[in-house]
Amino acid sequence: MRKSMLAVASHASMRSAEGSLTDPHAISALAALAQPTRLAIFRLLVKHEPVGITAGVIADTIGAPHNTLSSHLAILVRAGLLRSSREGRTIIYSSDVDGMRSLIAFLVNDCCDGHPELCNLVAADAVACCAPAKTKPAKKAIKRKG
Repeated sequence: MRKSMLAVASHASMRSAEGSLTDPHAISALAALAQPTRLAIFRLLVKHEPVGITAGVIADTIGAPHNTLSSHLAILVRAGLLRSSREGRTIIYSSDVDGMRSLIAFLVNDCCDGHPELCNLVAADAVACCAPAKTKPAKKAIKRKG
């Protein structure tokens, strides 16, 4: 791969004019996950969806040094795989499920001549994991006689 393509990948627009993931962004996201610490961070944050966790908890859980963790988190955020939000002085990190869905769709888009459902890549566990959260209906109050 040429150096110019790698430089573009880190600053690429996430979506094309049609709304699909661009090649450079997909390369950037895959490269971000191709490092053991970043893969562990992403997998940890997927487990803590939709609440997310702080950088300190991430560092303690996966055993990453605090001085390198911010670089790993920044790479994952730029790749569209993590989000961060501020709550007072605390930054909460969470996985960007929509970003991961876009990456998976990009990878299987041409599967089985444009019919990814024929490749049987949609496992029940994956659908349950990545499906938008459903709210549970409120329990009805039981009236007591008497």
